[in-house]
Amino acid sequence: MNKAAITVEPICAFNDNYIWLIGASNGLAYIVDPGDAQPVLDTLAARKLTLGGILLTHWHPDHTGGVKELKRLTGCVVWGPYNDAIEGIDHRVTEGDVVSLPGLTLDIFTVPGHTLDHIAYCGDGLLFCGDTLFVGGCGRVFEGTFPMMRASLEKLRSLPPETRVFCAHEYTEANLRFAKAADPDNPALHAHAETCQGLRRDGHPTVPSTIATEAATNPFLRWDNNALAQGLFAAGRCQSTTPDEVFRGLRTWKDTF
Repeated sequence: MNKAAITVEPICAFNDNYIWLIGASNGLAYIVDPGDAQPVLDTLAARKLTLGGILLTHWHPDHTGGVKELKRLTGCVVWGPYNDAIEGIDHRVTEGDVVSLPGLTLDIFTVPGHTLDHIAYCGDGLLFCGDTLFVGGCGRVFEGTFPMMRASLEKLRSLPPETRVFCAHEYTEANLRFAKAADPDNPALHAHAETCQGLRRDGHPTVPSTIATEAATNPFLRWDNNALAQGLFAAGRCQSTTPDEVFRGLRTWKDTF
């Protein structure tokens, strides 16, 4: 399979989930985080594609709910994190492992924080990061700690700037409203917000973004920006301007924004 033939497109599910379809000219498709089987089956039938495998980032049902049905109907292979709570995984993977698809090699990164089992898949300029990093935001810290989540985001921020970010939800407009409150003097953020508003007005996804765009506009990747940190500290939202404390202040503010 020619790498140039690989495509990535969203399958919309529930209210705001994106299930990512990785397809190619040989008719094989791979699916990332299928929370619902039916929209995947509908898309495969419409495109005349065969499901070769499923990639899972973490255990939450809106990411895994369709696995059992898809595996039953197609016999596909499933990769996912080391979490026995997720049924149907054939190959459990962690940082240092590689998933080799036809024409696409994906490295595994452990990115705990949102959940303890969370992993991301990255290769050939593509990042499938589940609920760790969003356009303009990041996932809630449900199972990990704030330092753990910040470290996971730092790992993703260090990827090549042109890396395309395929996250699992269309949360962008709400995320950017918060971002403008947290980082009001950021001109790149205001320009990006206008672009994203235009995309949503026209019915288009705001995803994928890039690491470069997120590093410039996403407050959850800007814990070491002096203006943002000082503003948060002056407002009493963090106790110091250390990276972990700035991140904690941002995430706890966002939780009630």
